[in-house]
Amino acid sequence: MHHLDRTDELILTELAEHARATFAEIGAKVNLSAPAVKRRVDRLVGAGVIRGFTTVVDRSALGWHTEAFVQVYCHGTISPEVLRRAWADIPEVVSAATVTGTADAILHVLARDMQHLENALERIRCSADIERSESIVVLTNLIDRARSGG
Repeated sequence: MHHLDRTDELILTELAEHARATFAEIGAKVNLSAPAVKRRVDRLVGAGVIRGFTTVVDRSALGWHTEAFVQVYCHGTISPEVLRRAWADIPEVVSAATVTGTADAILHVLARDMQHLENALERIRCSADIERSESIVVLTNLIDRARSGG
């Protein structure tokens, strides 16, 4: 396992909060030159501490306000990795998890409207060996800490 020093932790914190910060901007915060920050970031990527850089799209900014939780029931047993790969490229899937109980997985799905949601559900169902799915459409979000940033 890679040992992180305090500077590495500060760099990771900066990247997590400001993913588009330049190496120079991060360097100013952690008292290092831009090339020194780049070397550390490259090392963190090489060590697998940073697994990648992801663009997080705020779907509400796109006008995607139709929200549903989809319980998925599979034919037989499908590994979590197969399910992850099946749904990873469907942008409407905000999150997906395998769960206990009768359903095999639950997906959090966002879409523009009911028609878009229906289309996304069809792609979700066709992407793996799925027997059936049950959609629970959200009427009002009462508490949503993930989106409010707190």
